[in-house]
Amino acid sequence: MAGPNTFQSRTWISRFTHHHVVVFLLTFFSYSLLHASRKTFSNVKVSISSQWTPTYLNKTAVKLEPEELWNGSHLFPDAEEATLFLGTLDTIFLFSYAVGLFISGIIGDRFNMRWVLSFGMCSSAVVVFCFGTLTEWLHFYNKWFYCSLWILNGLLQSTGWPCVVAVMGNWFGKAGRGVIFGLWSACASVGNILGACLASSVLQYGYEYAFLLTASVQFAGGIVIFFGLLISPEEIGLPGIEEEESSEDDPCRPLINSADSEDREPNYSIQEVSRIHQPKAISFSQACCLPGVLLYSLAYACLKLVNYSFFFWLPFYLSNNFRWKEAEADKLSIWYDVGGIIGGTLQGFISDMLQKRAPVLAGSLFLAIASLVGYSRSPNNKTINALLMTITGFFIGGPSNMISAAISADLGHQEMIQGSSEALATVTGIVDGTGSIGAAMGQFLVSLIQDNLGWMWVFYFFILMTSCTILFISPLIVREIRSLVLRRHTMIE
Repeated sequence: MAGPNTFQSRTWISRFTHHHVVVFLLTFFSYSLLHASRKTFSNVKVSISSQWTPTYLNKTAVKLEPEELWNGSHLFPDAEEATLFLGTLDTIFLFSYAVGLFISGIIGDRFNMRWVLSFGMCSSAVVVFCFGTLTEWLHFYNKWFYCSLWILNGLLQSTGWPCVVAVMGNWFGKAGRGVIFGLWSACASVGNILGACLASSVLQYGYEYAFLLTASVQFAGGIVIFFGLLISPEEIGLPGIEEEESSEDDPCRPLINSADSEDREPNYSIQEVSRIHQPKAISFSQACCLPGVLLYSLAYACLKLVNYSFFFWLPFYLSNNFRWKEAEADKLSIWYDVGGIIGGTLQGFISDMLQKRAPVLAGSLFLAIASLVGYSRSPNNKTINALLMTITGFFIGGPSNMISAAISADLGHQEMIQGSSEALATVTGIVDGTGSIGAAMGQFLVSLIQDNLGWMWVFYFFILMTSCTILFISPLIVREIRSLVLRRHTMIE
């Protein structure tokens, strides 16, 4: 006799059309391109630092005469101050990105998400071009100008994640969401890999060409999104996911429930079904009060701090700590993202089988602490470092992908707001926005801790933040484990 998991698999697989595949690929690669442009900046930090410091420290710049170079492009007296400013740029980018996420989530629920996403991609590409390419071509170097551009870039890039998660949530229902979103959330890691490959392929000609290449590809992607992305099945006459799920013979509960509704069967009425065709956006305060939103947002603030610290600083750490070449460090850092891709997909699959997310997150995060201890003691060996890096990415990047994608979609499709399907972008913006605030604070703290105490204390800081992630979701972990035990006892009886 087929169980509920088998039934679920058959139903969500049978509903797939080629439109689902196109939406999956377009949203996947649109966010990959946004991440690729961010990764380019982290991959060329050594080159930028060399360009911004005096000639006798700048061994990579040969385009200008020494005196002209010193007078024209130096911003800092030494590499340490340049590194601190690069960390400051990361921080202001993430703070503006976090503020933008709260705003973009609200905008995405009220305007056509295809327009919002396309505008953000194309505009961000222009800003990246001006920041990294145009300023170098014109030999224009100004700290305030760089800061202004990077604030604007953070605001524009924030249009991406709430929109792509909301579009995916419109097309893919709760059945199978863990594995689908787990695989799809690899878009950030694929973007990191793509950005590293693009940057390293042209870095020998100058860091400005790395920015030029990624900005051009991102702009072209924004044009494709404008003409090719379908926001929801209703646009082409297909039934929406709420309508499909409410009409199934064996409806399953959402994976995120309020405590009061956990033991109560969902009550679908004719009025509720009719409201699906008239979606209404919920307010920011209403979205914050949804069960699980604040706890997962705070947990994600700690976890994204760790994940984005690896994203922004890993190539620099490898070059600075092991004295490996910048291009080699860029390519080696890819293994962290490979671990995140595998971790997000596998952990999403397990959470689908259990029909619970928090226990899977807890197990992965406990192992993440052990992996951080191991990686902090990696020897000066590229093979061993890559292996430990992959394991660390599996246990940190995997849970990060799950919270930002599958869990955000669960939170935005709870029973109590099924009559208001225009909530997903707002909820996603809250979760990712709070996470980005934590990540922004972390980038400044990482540069500060590294400069004063060294890299080992940076890893101690990562372990502390991972522990805080577990602490914030501990009420959800206890509740869901209790539910699993109760369900198992019921099956045995």
